[in-house]
Amino acid sequence: MGWSRYETAVRLIDDAHAQDPTRVSSDGKAVPYELLYSTKMNGYLELCNANASETLRLAIRAQHLRRWEVPRSSYAMNTTGYHLWRTYLKNRQAEMAAQICLESGYSSEDAGRVAALVRKENLKQDEETQTLEDVACLVFLDDQFESFEKEHDEAKIVNILRKTWGKMSERGHRLALDIPMSARARELIAQALES
Repeated sequence: MGWSRYETAVRLIDDAHAQDPTRVSSDGKAVPYELLYSTKMNGYLELCNANASETLRLAIRAQHLRRWEVPRSSYAMNTTGYHLWRTYLKNRQAEMAAQICLESGYSSEDAGRVAALVRKENLKQDEETQTLEDVACLVFLDDQFESFEKEHDEAKIVNILRKTWGKMSERGHRLALDIPMSARARELIAQALES
């Protein structure tokens, strides 16, 4: 029995994630960071929308497709450089995800939809794009925030939290408040929400 187009696309995306040279510990094993990130994205998608479409599931899985190949340091280390880097990445990742979809047997329309979701087009107007943004923000808060917080001053962290919160839906807010966090992280979130 052959693979379905969805299984083929997932396998191709996961094979790409498995090439990430950055290794992190998960359940006592060293795993590629982007493969773990993708797994966490999928977990939060189940909480947000267990009946998500295949195109949304693929976009969630491809969110950081081969991201390690374009390090943040390849752009100026300022706000403009950050935005240029993020824009380049989302367009690149969207193109690669669409190509994987086409190679897996999806129509051009479906591949285009996956690409539009990866680019986060029509955020706040498109329910699936909003779900992807919620999931990405939840993974940031759950997986990356505490280490990120140690690298930046409090004012910058509070500002980032305020922006993160502003991108999320009410459903995302509720799920975020359920994430186990340190007292310090909760204090910073409270500051962000007060201001």
